[in-house]
Amino acid sequence: MAAPPDPAAPDADAESDAGIDSDAAVAAAALATRGLQGLSAELTARVPQLLEAMRSVGTGLELHSTLDRICETAAELADATYAAIGVVSESGDGLSDFVYHGVDAETAARIGRLPDGHKGLLGALIRDPGPVRLADLSDDPRACGFPAHHPPMRTFLGVPIRVQGEIFGNLYLTEKRGGGEFNDYDLNMVRVLATEAGIAIGNARLYEAARQRERWIDGSVAVTTALLSGGDADDALQVVAEQARQLSDSAAGIVLLPAEEGGMEIVAVASDGPSAMLGVVVPPESEIVAELLDGQAVFIDDVASDPRVMTRFASGYGPSMMLPLQSDGRVLGTLVTPRARGARPFTEAERTLATQFASQAALALMMAEAQRDRERLAVFEDRDRIARDLHDLVIQRLFATGMMLETAQRRSVVPEVQAGIGKSVDELDTTIQEIRTAIFALQQGPAEAPSGLRTRVLREINTASVPLGFKPSHRFLGPVDTVVGELTGKNLIAALREALSNAFRHARADHIDVVVDAGVTLPDGRQGVRLTVADDGVGIPEGGRRSGLKNLKRRAESLGGDSWYGPGLGDDGGGTTVVWQAPH
Repeated sequence: MAAPPDPAAPDADAESDAGIDSDAAVAAAALATRGLQGLSAELTARVPQLLEAMRSVGTGLELHSTLDRICETAAELADATYAAIGVVSESGDGLSDFVYHGVDAETAARIGRLPDGHKGLLGALIRDPGPVRLADLSDDPRACGFPAHHPPMRTFLGVPIRVQGEIFGNLYLTEKRGGGEFNDYDLNMVRVLATEAGIAIGNARLYEAARQRERWIDGSVAVTTALLSGGDADDALQVVAEQARQLSDSAAGIVLLPAEEGGMEIVAVASDGPSAMLGVVVPPESEIVAELLDGQAVFIDDVASDPRVMTRFASGYGPSMMLPLQSDGRVLGTLVTPRARGARPFTEAERTLATQFASQAALALMMAEAQRDRERLAVFEDRDRIARDLHDLVIQRLFATGMMLETAQRRSVVPEVQAGIGKSVDELDTTIQEIRTAIFALQQGPAEAPSGLRTRVLREINTASVPLGFKPSHRFLGPVDTVVGELTGKNLIAALREALSNAFRHARADHIDVVVDAGVTLPDGRQGVRLTVADDGVGIPEGGRRSGLKNLKRRAESLGGDSWYGPGLGDDGGGTTVVWQAPH
């Protein structure tokens, strides 16, 4: 039966270079557990503790909670006051995460920023991973002291943690309780625990990677569904931005599309609050824009300090992924996911998953565009058919009826009859002119239509009059066409379309009144435009869906405006009035 190890004897494994492989750790475990009868009382008492510690470390699959559990277990096993795990970054030159035990939240807040592993003893252990045991940290030439408010630490024990043969990080223990030093027993026990920790971390990382891939796949499905649902294209792009932000754990999700004047325009922003970025155009002179339009992904560690980023909104962001929305060699736009300044950089796995997500979103965009083209073609074919029927049938019949009435007018000798027939003929002529105007409008393509806001509002009203069965009344106040900017005008038209659609589908109204007022002063003192759509329908039922109204409010807030609803035009306030306003 083997004798217990001599604490005074040199530890060959402790003096070895970078590596303690799993065989060495297993040998240490065998040494610690080979025959309890001949072991010292201290080691014999700690073997059950080691086995319990190994069992505790192996439970659970969530990575961060696994690291917390390893720290707590290691501190109990070695009777240390403090424990920590420094996770080595993918580049190997610092720490990407630092999990600690024994320091309360208030003290941690006073200390401030966590170690980055670029210098001092922690940095040395990254460059030369091996077991380190110190009686006094301050005596080691690699130590560089502690920051202000850091608790005093003297004794130190550090061992590397390997996952599938690769260095994952280092386990640090400090301040042995009772004022003593960490001994060989502590080192051997912690090395065995580090081996078990490597297995547990490996399992947790595999589980986390699988969960992460599942979330990105679900996000891609949500984006594809939104894009192919036939809804508003802007809303679909907003879904892309929101999903990308959530999946990448970023501060914002941003979608840019090529601008007519060159460069790229921000068309969708998902962030915690209203964003002034919407509508901003990144100039074509930007080196990053050129790379993105060329189909290259751009990864930046700190957007705020990168001179290539030519927008003032970059100052609040740090690590960022800029991914081209590219399919079949065609760049449709760009997806940007920036994290807050000082946040952890994106891992290689996150970059890969985000790139795949962007490719899937681009494919869905192309499919949605093809679907809209087919629908648009079907609409044009219907318009041509309706225009031909109106011209060949309706107008000809009205014209023939008018000629018959004129003949009857000439033959009649009763003045009242002649006057009545003449009035009817005039009405027919007016009707024929209106039908011809409608035919001309039906035959116009989108590019041929006038681009003034007043004209676009009228077009939406005329389009809505078909399913409504009547034409909503309308009024324009102020210089609508001259003061309202293109971005605000585009969103106002989308809001009008949403409001009229809601009135048709839900209100069952007999009268709708549309007012566009370009002379409004907003609560913050800026000049703006206000859209009011009021009806005399059934109103909004309690507990009814509010998705359309939420979309209106989101559009307005993204521009610095607001949207709300209230009583309508009916008796005692029956119906609904929707108000949407934004700066010019």
